[in-house]
Amino acid sequence: MQNQSTPSPWPDLEFSSWRETLETLHMWTQIVGKVRLALTPWTNHSWHVPLYVTPSGLTTSTIHVGARRLDMEFDFGRHDLTIRTSDGRQRVLALEPRSVASFYSDVMGTLHAFGFHVAIHKVPNEVADPIPFDEDTTHCAYDPGAVERFAQVLGQSARLFTEFRSSFLG
Repeated sequence: MQNQSTPSPWPDLEFSSWRETLETLHMWTQIVGKVRLALTPWTNHSWHVPLYVTPSGLTTSTIHVGARRLDMEFDFGRHDLTIRTSDGRQRVLALEPRSVASFYSDVMGTLHAFGFHVAIHKVPNEVADPIPFDEDTTHCAYDPGAVERFAQVLGQSARLFTEFRSSFLG
């Protein structure tokens, strides 16, 4: 039995209440994921592609680019994306109501300023009526509370998938 004062590990996250934020966040994570895809050597089963769940959000983990390294981490508690490099450069981009085009411009501009020249396919994958990232001013919602609940669901889901996977022996 759960204590009344203990928050549920599975918060309410009704799709209709955060749909617009989800659609914006989906495009932002596709941009970051496509950077990881473009800069990481191909691995069978596309194991080089995913973003990984962290205690506070999602990360690319380390991306090796020649002798340099970078990573990008969404922190859904601080509501920011941090881009870090092995030579000590760092930029923090606020996650707030802003267009996908603005986010794309800031991410790609930061990577370019840090000396990482990367081109990605600008059209989102597996969405109806995709809008190229650099032209998308439609998706611009950001509800911090919903994103915090989403981060909690991500953490719980990762825990369950890790536990389930641990019994696989084949």
